[in-house]
This record gives sequence, structure tokens and C-alpha cells, in this order.
Amino acid sequence: MGIQFFCTRWGSEEMNWDLFCKKVKDEGYDGIEYGIPRTDTEKDLGEIWNAAEKYGLSIIAQHYDTYDADFSKHFDLYNSWLEKIRPYPVVKINSQTGKDFFSFEQNKKLIDAATATGLNIVHETHRNKFAFAAHIAKQYFERIPDLKITLDISHWVCVAESYLEDQPQAVETALARTDHLHARVGYPEGPQVADPEDATWEDALKIHLAWWDKIYQRKQKERSVMTITPEFGPFPYMVHVPSTRNPVCDQWKANAFMMNLLKKRYQ
Repeated sequence: MGIQFFCTRWGSEEMNWDLFCKKVKDEGYDGIEYGIPRTDTEKDLGEIWNAAEKYGLSIIAQHYDTYDADFSKHFDLYNSWLEKIRPYPVVKINSQTGKDFFSFEQNKKLIDAATATGLNIVHETHRNKFAFAAHIAKQYFERIPDLKITLDISHWVCVAESYLEDQPQAVETALARTDHLHARVGYPEGPQVADPEDATWEDALKIHLAWWDKIYQRKQKERSVMTITPEFGPFPYMVHVPSTRNPVCDQWKANAFMMNLLKKRYQ
């Protein structure tokens, strides 16, 4: 049993890979999670993996940018991305899969394509994707017994405009199917509180911690590794002061706070 913490690349794109990986290592993370766009070349990916190896960091690859509304094109693009990533050593692939307006059969075809690769792929609970809401994801859990997810429950809180008090079965099933965690705190009017350290958001933080605790307890019993990516994002996720466009919170600091809070809580 162990916990591995991954630093999101999202929001740090201005740093070159060597500087980014050094900063990640110095902060105390075990690896990085990178949303790999379809435009990244073999040369680009080689640079990333070399920098990560230099600093002893593991990689979770993230799929996110298959947007095409035409299902046939979407399916082909998704498969081509999976094939591009296949040769690279990753801890797992976090996939923002499908579309909220695709049918169950269409989204399942994408999930089945991911499974057929034999790669370790988990599907993120993300707005605009197939698992965009708790009650919808529950239907997929019931019909796909081996479906594993990346839980970012902040999205569901936002979609349902509640802390999901009236959907306990959907939440409990999701916690049981979680194989990767995005540790971001949402609230009923948005997927990201302004500052997780601020007492204003203490109740939201406690609610999310209670959910995450259950995943940790299950992973302990299974004696399996728990992977966590604190994923507070930059603008427009991060609240900015309109008159100055200054963020109300430092993104890097927020994610480091969350990692250290969970390290202390679980380790």
C-alpha cells in the first residue's frame, strides 16, 4: 500500500519541461500528470519523458482533446491518440472520454476501445464527457461492471448544484470504482473553490475529504497504490479580480497545500 502524488502540468505550460520537472521534484511530488494534445509530436513526447526520467518522476498521461461532435470522426481520433501513447511508459492513462450528448451505446464503444488496448485506462468524471453527472455515471456503472474511473467529484457537485446528499448510491458506487483521484474541491455553484485554505470553504473541504477518505480506506484494504493529482486550475477555474485580473489564490500553492494536507492525513 502506498500513495503517489502527481503534479498537474495544467497552468504551468510557460515553464520548459526541465524547469517544470525540477520544480515538481523539489515540491515533493512523485510524478506529473500531463494532458497530451493530439498536436504533440514524437519529439515533444521524447522531451517530456526524458525530463521526467532525469528527475525520477512517473507520468500519468491525460487524454482530453477529442472534441469532434461527429461520432465516427470522434471514434477514429480517440483511437489514434491511444495508439500514439501506447509506446510510452505511464502509470496509467486518465481519459476524459466521450461526450455528454453521445448515446450510451456510442460512449460505451469508446470505453470498449480503451479497454481493448490492454492499457491501464481510467475514465474521468468530467463535465461535457460521458460521466458528467452522478446520476448518469450510475447508469454506466450498472451496465459496465468493470468500469474504473478517475474521480473528480467537484464536477458532479457543480452539475447537481448540491453536495449530492440525495444521490448516496451513485456516490458510493463511484467511490468503489475509483482508481485515480483528482483532489479539487468544488461547491454547488462551481467546480473549484476560490482558495482551499480559506475558512470560507471549510465545509466544502470537509465534505470532499470525507469522500476521499473512503477511497483511501478501500485502497488500504486492497493493499493497492492510491494515485492522487491535486488539480486546482488556472483562470478561468481560478477566480480573478475583474478590475485587476489578478488571481485571488496562487494555483501552485493551492495544489501543494492539498498534497501536503493529504500526505499528513494519510501517511
